[in-house]
Amino acid sequence: MQQLDASSLGEDILKDIAQIGTIAAVPRILETVAHITGSRFAAVARVTDSKWIACATYDTLGFGLGVGGQLVLETTICNEIRQAPQPVIFGHASAHPHFSTHHTPRIYGLESYVSVPIYRPDGSFFGTLCAIDSVPATFDEAHVVRSLELFAEMIGNYLHNELKLQQAVADLSAAQDIAGLRDQFIAVLGHDLRSPLQAASVATELLELEPLSERAQRFLARIRGSLGRIDGLVNDVLDFARGRLGGGIPVTLSSNADLVAQLMQVVQEVAAATGRTDIQTNIVLGGPLLCDANRLAQLLANLLTNAALHGAADEPITLSIDADDEEFVLQVHNGGVIAADKVDKLFTPFSREIGTEPRPGLGLGLYIAAEIAKAHGGTLSVKSDAEHGTRFTFQMPALAHETLALPA
Repeated sequence: MQQLDASSLGEDILKDIAQIGTIAAVPRILETVAHITGSRFAAVARVTDSKWIACATYDTLGFGLGVGGQLVLETTICNEIRQAPQPVIFGHASAHPHFSTHHTPRIYGLESYVSVPIYRPDGSFFGTLCAIDSVPATFDEAHVVRSLELFAEMIGNYLHNELKLQQAVADLSAAQDIAGLRDQFIAVLGHDLRSPLQAASVATELLELEPLSERAQRFLARIRGSLGRIDGLVNDVLDFARGRLGGGIPVTLSSNADLVAQLMQVVQEVAAATGRTDIQTNIVLGGPLLCDANRLAQLLANLLTNAALHGAADEPITLSIDADDEEFVLQVHNGGVIAADKVDKLFTPFSREIGTEPRPGLGLGLYIAAEIAKAHGGTLSVKSDAEHGTRFTFQMPALAHETLALPA
């Protein structure tokens, strides 16, 4: 047998062999091909312009050609199949008008032979599915060829699915790498912004101690307001990065007796910042609540600001809070309706619609509010329709926090 050295296989051929090796059905296909044809050797082969390479074999003949085994293409009938991809079949070479004088049966001692082409997913020629034996065989040639063509088509489909899977895995890995780098960049950026922001804040505080003209005081007030907005943006960026990097937004739980006063301060601040003097409140708490008061204030600020900026200007905003021994419920309602195709995206990062009017913030408010709710073991949901307006509801268990597993 004119077999070549397996060490001469290139990287592409090794990938092809490995790809065939991942197809779990191939061993059964080869066994079935051997049974249908009565042959004792069957193989899936990769055929190049110079080599026949075994990718998978079934051998009870003792042919001696395993996976990676190679033959010089010109010594095989697959040379003709590669040039004009058509099945070749004969059951008795020595009695065949053409193959009785062909060099391949003589070189390898073949009497029966069947080979059909295998095509890649893009329609290009991959190789062959073949069966051989050293003794003559009697079979229905049309039936055998049709069966092997079906198996070859199945192998081609498997190749297609395997390529798609490999591409999907590669795309997913690349996307995860990009997402990881992006989130780490955001986290580092947020931290690095702290230093100059703190320096500017300290400088502003020192300037406030100096005697200033009325015009300078106005400029200083603008600087102070801008620093406050920047500080809020940095906080949002850091909270977003924490949530996306898997740690979740951290909360520090304590039994908070002055929660109502802290939340009412949020109401006043949002009213002053947005010019909405129509925020109506109804708060009923039975006693201290185990929570992170600062984070709940942040959640409420985000919900009220969202209602003030996006709700109907001619309808009031209502805040209702109710709590008992089992559940804490906070609801913010405003007039106006959210389009149905936007509701499912409200709690995703950067979900704010792009419009002609500039709006403050990064579109992270509702995402952060939902993460705060999650960190408390609760949920944040929304209902919106033309008849009832828009209502955001935060619910959390009032007693379960002592045993709640919280982010470090």
